[in-house]
Amino acid sequence: MRAPVSLDAKIGRGGLDRALCKVVDVSLHGARIQTYSEVRANSMIWLALPNVGHVAARVVWSNDFEAGLEFQTSLTREAFETLTA
Repeated sequence: MRAPVSLDAKIGRGGLDRALCKVVDVSLHGARIQTYSEVRANSMIWLALPNVGHVAARVVWSNDFEAGLEFQTSLTREAFETLTA
């Protein structure tokens, strides 16, 4: 179940938030983001989500300035509802 959203978030590695991005849809297991800098497929990132915190994710696909992420640990129902409210 994917839900369309428009959330400002940050991408980071090693606990440092490095780049702004926009989350355009989210599910319990992943998200699609628009980025302002390129992210590589198969890389691991931290996604800082508003009111939820940092989530570890693998970049499943990436083209131009958009990417699909798979969360290492699924979001809780509460976190999903917070993001989609």
